[in-house]
Amino acid sequence: MASLRTITDELDRLLTPQSFRDYGPNGLQVPGTRDIDTIATSVSASALAHERAAQEGAQAVLVHHGLFWKGMAQEVTPALHQRLRPLFVHDVALLAYHLPLDAHESVGNNAILARELQADATERFGELGFVAHFAGDGVPKAELVARVKHVTKRDPLHLDFGPDRVRKLAIVSGSAADMAQDAIDLGCDAFLTGEPAERVFSVAREGGIHFLGAGHYATETFGVRALGEHLAQRFGIRHVWLDDPNPI
Repeated sequence: MASLRTITDELDRLLTPQSFRDYGPNGLQVPGTRDIDTIATSVSASALAHERAAQEGAQAVLVHHGLFWKGMAQEVTPALHQRLRPLFVHDVALLAYHLPLDAHESVGNNAILARELQADATERFGELGFVAHFAGDGVPKAELVARVKHVTKRDPLHLDFGPDRVRKLAIVSGSAADMAQDAIDLGCDAFLTGEPAERVFSVAREGGIHFLGAGHYATETFGVRALGEHLAQRFGIRHVWLDDPNPI
């Protein structure tokens, strides 16, 4: 059992959200009044995730994509009402961490992706990503695609414009197609993100790089699950992962 304040303090300590200029607030988004013995995690705040969390007996939900974003309507819309209602009815708290969770060097989406893809070493790529290094002559391009498919559990979009073997792979989960040029400028052989963009086709072809679009959701399941496991071990509470597969 842990208090909501204890959980929030631990997440803020680990992820240092004050270090990021984000698209929405990080941390506690909906308070709850109960101590926590079960925490549920999911990629995005949604009515379905919140209902499932309540069914699991969770006192808090931890997500990567929260309720509030810059530019959204300044009112409780019908969609927002649907998402808030199960939290209020069941007294379930909601916590969300966005860019801090992408960037973290151990529990972040990009660091975990690099490890799961069996990189031999990593270095920072921009504010959020990592460059994964594969030893020796690298890995065959087909092997890299197979590893991405295995890790993300979906067939990635592969723009096959890079070399036959991949030594340097830049990784930024989610929606980062426009960083393909940064990967090219760093001499990377391949770039992995979630969502593609039409314009990246020419960038990849002209830059001679492999572009892998493995899905926004599929590349961002890792960090929030790792956070849930961290909290479970740290405070002796139960963690429930709520998978809600999204083809985007």
